[in-house]
Amino acid sequence: MNLKIQKLKVLPKIDPLLPQWQEDLAKLEPVAVLNWAQVRFSPHLVLATSLGQEDQVLTDMLAQVDPEVRIVTLDTGRLFTETYELIERTEHRYGIKIELFSPDSSEVESMVRQHGVNLFRQGVDLRKLCCSIRKLHPLERALQGSEAWICGLRREQSVTRQEIQVIEWDEANGIYKINPLWNWTDRQTREYIKDRDVPYNPLHDQGYVSIGCSCCTRAVVEGEDIRAGRWWWENPEHWECGLHRNGDSRTSIPIARPQPS
Repeated sequence: MNLKIQKLKVLPKIDPLLPQWQEDLAKLEPVAVLNWAQVRFSPHLVLATSLGQEDQVLTDMLAQVDPEVRIVTLDTGRLFTETYELIERTEHRYGIKIELFSPDSSEVESMVRQHGVNLFRQGVDLRKLCCSIRKLHPLERALQGSEAWICGLRREQSVTRQEIQVIEWDEANGIYKINPLWNWTDRQTREYIKDRDVPYNPLHDQGYVSIGCSCCTRAVVEGEDIRAGRWWWENPEHWECGLHRNGDSRTSIPIARPQPS
């Protein structure tokens, strides 16, 4: 198998080898995919972690491949206490530093003044506005200078993720997105965590499968969709914050930015 991992000084918008990468990488185990990504894209490679089970697995694997690869996370300002504590436990376990990116305070203040603290309950567009300000904008800063980002997406996670591939072109951010666990099951993920004693969020043991902001996350019961604990008041096709959609996923609702005095 020839994965053609030669480095390029100037990365083309979409490499014509992408279809071949998708075919070849789909045959590899996640650690091998990460090793390929490290060789192909380092030092412009980043893992964006939400501290969920999948991202904790990838952090553990990346520590084996190259602990110097950047790891970033988005601090929305409304995360669970257990998530913040997990950041510290993960850093201590692997001897790494996770870079936190927070939303612009002026954007948050303006949004809340116009639409209220819990605007996300008022409709999909306002919920997406909240996600844009608290997640998408910080992610843009986190990914600056990168050529590829690693994600913990799995096809099994939701109806909105059944078509993901091991490597994709992320049109919204203009870089490659690598999903080493794309075809893993929830059982494989949990077994890896147990076998490797990977630190994880204790909320998972209380029925929280997908963990985001505390105000938008609940536990799920047996038989429910894996993503049913996120924005459960919306239809399943809307259970995404916009981080993992190609193109422009932002809401059309304008936000008035504070003017300098």
